[in-house]
Amino acid sequence: MAETGDDGAAGLLLTDVLLPPDYPSPHGDVPVKKPARSKKSKDARTLRPAAAQPVARIAVDLPLAHLDRPFDYLVPERLADQARPGVRVRVRFAGKLTDGFLIERAEASGHQGSLRYLDRVVSAEPVLTPEIAGLARAVADRYAGTLADVLRLAVPQRHAATEAAGGAPRPGGDRNDGDRDDGAAQEPGGNHEPAGDPEPAGDLEPAGDPEPGGDLEPSGNPALPARPAPGPWGRYPAGGSFLDALAAGRPARAAWTALPGATWPDEIARAAVTVASAGRGVVIVVPDARDLARVDQALAAFLPAAATAQARARRDAGYVTLTADLGPAERYRRWLAALRGEARIVAGTRAAMFAPVRNLGLVVLWDDGDDLHAEPRAPYPHAREVLALRAHRAGAAALIGGFARTPELAQLVAAGWAHQLGPDRATVRGTAPRVRPAADDNELHRDQGATTARLPALALRTAREALAAGPVLIQVPRRGYLAGIACARCRAQARCTRQVGGAQCNGPLRLSAPHAAPDCRWCGALATTPGDTGPGGTGADGTGSAGAGSRNAGPGGWRCPHCGHDRLRATVTGAARTAEELGRAFPGVKVRTSGGDLVLPEVPAQPALVIATPGAEPLADYAAALLLDGWALLSRPSLRAAEETLRRWLAAAALVRPDGTVLVHADAALPAAQALIRWDPVTFAQRDLAERAELGFPPAVRMAAVSGEPAAVASVIAGLDREFEVLGPVPLEQPARQSPQQAAQPPGEQVQALVRAPRAEGAALARALQAAQAGRSARKEGGGVRVRLDPAELI
Repeated sequence: MAETGDDGAAGLLLTDVLLPPDYPSPHGDVPVKKPARSKKSKDARTLRPAAAQPVARIAVDLPLAHLDRPFDYLVPERLADQARPGVRVRVRFAGKLTDGFLIERAEASGHQGSLRYLDRVVSAEPVLTPEIAGLARAVADRYAGTLADVLRLAVPQRHAATEAAGGAPRPGGDRNDGDRDDGAAQEPGGNHEPAGDPEPAGDLEPAGDPEPGGDLEPSGNPALPARPAPGPWGRYPAGGSFLDALAAGRPARAAWTALPGATWPDEIARAAVTVASAGRGVVIVVPDARDLARVDQALAAFLPAAATAQARARRDAGYVTLTADLGPAERYRRWLAALRGEARIVAGTRAAMFAPVRNLGLVVLWDDGDDLHAEPRAPYPHAREVLALRAHRAGAAALIGGFARTPELAQLVAAGWAHQLGPDRATVRGTAPRVRPAADDNELHRDQGATTARLPALALRTAREALAAGPVLIQVPRRGYLAGIACARCRAQARCTRQVGGAQCNGPLRLSAPHAAPDCRWCGALATTPGDTGPGGTGADGTGSAGAGSRNAGPGGWRCPHCGHDRLRATVTGAARTAEELGRAFPGVKVRTSGGDLVLPEVPAQPALVIATPGAEPLADYAAALLLDGWALLSRPSLRAAEETLRRWLAAAALVRPDGTVLVHADAALPAAQALIRWDPVTFAQRDLAERAELGFPPAVRMAAVSGEPAAVASVIAGLDREFEVLGPVPLEQPARQSPQQAAQPPGEQVQALVRAPRAEGAALARALQAAQAGRSARKEGGGVRVRLDPAELI
């Protein structure tokens, strides 16, 4: 067994590499306690290597950064036919059986010593295609991670019964026809030839006459669907040219600004089926299951035969969807359908970005600003960066966008990697609803309290007039009843005084119901006052209060530690309290709530007040929308507060009919409010990108967040092989929500340092962080540390 690099030359022997204490020596010349062999095991002295390409390079599933490289093993003659590139294998590494993937076969190894044999081939199914293997290596290098971590995200766990039920893999199924693996791909947004503008490709005849989603072709692939008409893409000046470029197989890369309305799933489906009609594959990634259901419905309209359960059971579907709630067997079956070429289109949530679609022609990412696209597991890749990198490596087209525009996508446009695909201003004015602030100059003459009232007179009038035409959407940033409360006398925020482990919790208090006792948002304990012998009354009064003069009885009580007052007032009103207030203001009108554990998929087109939290808005043809408490979104302690606020506002406003009204309760002079009023997210993103470039924040630069114990963070920073700008380290706030058991333990100090580099040196920064982590792993240094490149949140 030997380690080899990309050039095939032998590297360090395992005796030169430090292993953890629980790993015995892998070499036979060092005495080790050999595990008992099973009866089926073959003695190495009786094995013979395969006659052709006897060396297999294995990506061993190891969590250690300094062992992030392939290792050479001998292929025994009995496994010569099964040991194909991409199959799962079991090898003996440092005396232990370990999983891995066979990357390639070779005639010889650069290692001069003896090699161990493969233990067994777990399955003859080549689950790791060359394209995905190259992509996984590129993603690991971009995010300073290991190949093993990325492969855990890219290849699902094996479901043996499902794999066997699908039959043996077809000959030639060990690689994706038409896939390109050009080695080290250039980073999207770097210095390279800009993608060409989509130009008309001439008149194209529909691809074939077979019924969409019909029987399998003799080659085993589903029949080609007919190319659909442009449909709503005709509203975009470059929409027809973009579809022609997709049909011709050109790598057109579009930064898409979608028009408001419910047509975006249909537009994605038309683009996907256009590519499928040319015989190429498509990967579609959306934030959540609600969006995926809409895309699934749109694809079914063009591939009706493939949408039936019977067609999917026969594995002749033209497309498949991948969601976490499918269960391991069904999800693995659909993943195998894409691997085996039985489905050209794969739509899913974040994990679908690694779907092994054959002959990739298009990647689609909807709403790239949604935080659900960021992978929470190491090495923390973002779906936008993975899909852009995948399209660049495969020479495929890309369609990335949504109602809003992120600075990252604006950076790709500025670098020439992608081009703007959006409507003209006349089309926007005819499609978008009218947006106005809740407190403009004309309204201030009529209502002096328009700037301070949570529900000013204009909002009530707008809702009352719109109810005659249909439902009205009210977006509230916080769920619950009263998400924040304060002393009614001194206005000090009410906080938890519970003593846990010798320290005070100090979490913010809330009211979960009209007559509930205050409880802590962090530890969940009811509010108590030290020294009190009985429950203290709590009430609420003042502006936005929870019922002036009311008192909340409960098993616990609260008293202000500053002034001794025992009454409360609301500071942050939740969706439940808003529904209660509007129910009193509009008697006889049905009030629906959507958010938290109860999210309504859609509501009928009947007069009703629909109160929803951001992201939980039900589908409907709304006559108006009220966007309340804009300050609560804009004042979040985040560099992306304005960007995220605009994205949530646009998503809600896009559900309103063109002749409807959207009322935003925020300062009209703010850039985010102006971008919403003008419906101009592109200019807002360009301005945001320019400000980040001036301040030196991503995506204008590459930045890594190194967090963990102080000694571990210092070790990583000291291990960098070149000079980078380092900010910090600074102490990190401890997690807000802690169980009583966790709170009883004294928390260890956590710090974070930011390492910044110009975009041109981004690859060097990632390599330096990889090397620093590998050095710590080789030295067996203790202390946990987490490295994230270009994280969504820096503070």
